[in-house]
Amino acid sequence: MANSKYEYVKDFESDAKILPHTWIVVRIDGCHFHRFSADHMFEKPNDENALKLMNSCAVAMLQHFPDIVFAYGVSDEYSFVWRETTRFYQRRECKLLSLSVSYFTSVYVMRWKEFFPNKELKEPPYFDGRVVCYPRVKIVRDYLAWRQVDCHINNQYNTCFWMLVKSGKTEKEAHELLKGTLSKDKNELLFQQFDINYDKLPAMFRKGSCIFRDEVEETVKLDEGGNPVKRTRMKVTVDHIDIIGPKFWSERPYILKEDLK
Repeated sequence: MANSKYEYVKDFESDAKILPHTWIVVRIDGCHFHRFSADHMFEKPNDENALKLMNSCAVAMLQHFPDIVFAYGVSDEYSFVWRETTRFYQRRECKLLSLSVSYFTSVYVMRWKEFFPNKELKEPPYFDGRVVCYPRVKIVRDYLAWRQVDCHINNQYNTCFWMLVKSGKTEKEAHELLKGTLSKDKNELLFQQFDINYDKLPAMFRKGSCIFRDEVEETVKLDEGGNPVKRTRMKVTVDHIDIIGPKFWSERPYILKEDLK
C-alpha cells in the first residue's frame, strides 16, 4: 500500500512498546491441553516424554532468541525471561509475543515424532501467551519462585489424585478425599497407601525445568603432548533445581545481571 490513497488505514494499527530498561517475561500456555493430553493418552500425573518435548522447544527458543536469558517450565507452560536491555523488534509487544508463541508451537509440531514416534498428532496443538514487564531482578526472581511453588502444589495434588483414581476411586471420590488436605497430609497419603516417598519422585516432576546458559568446561583440542586443552564456554543447559532460595542465583550472577549504566 506504499504511496497509495489507502495507506491511511495503517494509522489504526496499535503498536504498543514495552517499557525500556525492564525485564520482560513471556509466558506460553497450552490451550485446552487437558483435552489434548487425554486425546493423545499422556501418562498421568506426569508424562516424561511430553515434558521433555516441552523442554526441547524451550531449548530451541534460547538458541534462536539470544536475548532470552532464562526459561522455566512445568506441565504445558513455559516462562521466558528476556534481558532488560533487549531491543528485539524495538521492544514491540505484539512482535515479541507473536514470534515467541509461533516459534514455540512450530518446534513442538516439528519435534513431536522425536518424542512420540508411535503416536500421530490427532489435532494441532496450540498455545496462547502473555507479556509482563518487571522493573527489578528481585521481582523477576519472585515471579519464578511463584511458578515453582505452583509446580510443587499442583504436582503433589495431581500425584495423589491419580494414584487414588488408579487404585479404584472415582475422580469425584478422589477430589473429596483430598479436599482440605495439607502438604504433609498428601505426603502421608502417598507413603502410607502407595509406598511412595514424594521427595524421591523425579525432580523434573516436583521442581519443573530450568533452562539457561551455564558456564561449562569443554575440551576444545589436544595439545602436542596429547593433553586436553579446555575452555570455559556458555552452553544452554537443562536442569531441575531449586530456584526459590538464593543458592542457584548466587552461583550464577551472570544470568540476571542488571545493566547499571
